[in-house]
Amino acid sequence: MNEAIPLPGFTYQTHVVSTRRSKRIDMLGGISLVGEGSYREIDYPIDTLIIGGLSHRPEYKPGQEVLTWIKEQCGKVRRICSVCAGAFILAEAGVLAGKKAATHWMRCDKLAKEYPDTQVDREAIFVKDGHVYTSAGITTGMDLALALIEEDLGKTFALKIARIMVLFLKRPGNQAQYSTVLQAQEVDHQPLNLAIEWIYHHLREDITVEKLADCSRMSPRNFARVFVRELHITPMKYVEKLRLETACRYLTETHLTVNEIADRCGFKNSLHMNRMFLHTFQTTPSQYRRGFRSSFR
Repeated sequence: MNEAIPLPGFTYQTHVVSTRRSKRIDMLGGISLVGEGSYREIDYPIDTLIIGGLSHRPEYKPGQEVLTWIKEQCGKVRRICSVCAGAFILAEAGVLAGKKAATHWMRCDKLAKEYPDTQVDREAIFVKDGHVYTSAGITTGMDLALALIEEDLGKTFALKIARIMVLFLKRPGNQAQYSTVLQAQEVDHQPLNLAIEWIYHHLREDITVEKLADCSRMSPRNFARVFVRELHITPMKYVEKLRLETACRYLTETHLTVNEIADRCGFKNSLHMNRMFLHTFQTTPSQYRRGFRSSFR
């Protein structure tokens, strides 16, 4: 990547070090990496410190000496980051106290319970709070890396690296790590599944709880209660999220205009969709399209 950097004299130097005295770093699946040494041997300034974590052992905590070192580095480095369950290590070191943070969706409840002074974002693929960055699952570390590169060298270069790495597109940090459609597929309640399927094919229509209850052959009150119980979200909030996710897909994968997408997704008009995007993603649909559209289309 360094050879593609347009800024003369700017290079990234990557160092992989272990938290133990051994250079070996044991990974998931029996694979091990050999780093250049222990963190104790670092004798150079650190710009960006990235802490990995064991997704299958989020309860793992390094020794107090390591945690103290991480806390000290937090006050020195320009950026400190975590990938997946690495958020637990940052939290244990006190780095996430009073901070907003992300981790893998399967571990969000555990992180929130064990570290109540951390505001856990259960949907974001990565979160920036000051100079502290946390990312969700393993592959979201790539999204975070691209965001760091964009901070250093701009969006154009970050998109170029995404193309070189054959990544489909550069995802925004506030994109949900667990899609609404995928969430709905876990529901094992046939009457509810009928309504969920109907929503997916009728987004552009005026959708009400009464219509959905009728699809499920349930009373509106009982339908709303069962829906929240099964999906942990209200029916109308679910429809809103599905409309937004579908609009995001249209913006990045098609040449449809914003007006056409607003109509297909069931927004009142493009102005309504614009307001929803600003509220949810802090960006407009047009800006979202420019920033995250696949370069191959």
